[in-house]
Order: sequence, then structure tokens, then C-alpha cells
Amino acid sequence: MVTTPPGIRPGLMKGVVVSYNQPPPPPGGAYGAPQPAYGGGGQAEHPQGTMILILGIAGIVCCGIAAIVAWVMGNKAQKEIDAGQYAPTSGVKIGRILGMIGTILMIVGAVFYLLFFVVLAANS
Repeated sequence: MVTTPPGIRPGLMKGVVVSYNQPPPPPGGAYGAPQPAYGGGGQAEHPQGTMILILGIAGIVCCGIAAIVAWVMGNKAQKEIDAGQYAPTSGVKIGRILGMIGTILMIVGAVFYLLFFVVLAANS
């Protein structure tokens, strides 16, 4: 009696190995066929999104004026995104929020700074 080695089914050509662990090839094309872009290839991100984010961070960390600029640029970019010109991105949203926070912190700091000198002048 002739026995077939493991991996070869009887009735197939000699030397053909059948693997039951491999997925079948994709229908309608070879493995090298181009795939659609991630996310559908829709709209582009806003070109100033990274700059708005950096200005928002700088506004909180070291330079309060940068927070105001980030807030203004973020509002303008958000209007363009809402109009459908660009895809929504987290960089614009986060930079805009950081700009708001940095501006509020700058105003609160300026008020305390002025109060300090008013109290200092009143006590002299």
C-alpha cells in the first residue's frame, strides 16, 4: 500500500503541498495591488494645525502672547474646518484650547501683578 506524506492529499500532483493555515489570496488582484489610503483619502489636514499647537504650548509654558495668537489662529482654522475646506484635526482643537487657557492664565497673572503693586503702594 502506498501512503502519502503529510500535507499532500491523495489525487493531487506529486510534490504539491496544501496548507490549511494560510488565508486565500485576495479576490480580484495580486498581492501587490495598490490599497486605498487610510481614512478614505478624504480631505487634507489644516496646514497651520501644527503651528497652532506649538503656539498654544508656548503660550502656557513661556510666552503669554503666543497663547493669544494660538487662540485667534485656532478660531480662524476652526471656521475653515467647519466650512468643509479641511479635515478636522486634533492639533487645531488642542492648540486652540491651550491658547484659551494660556490667555486666561495671562490675564489672571496680570490682575494679580497689578493688585500686588496697588497693595504695595497703599502700604507705603
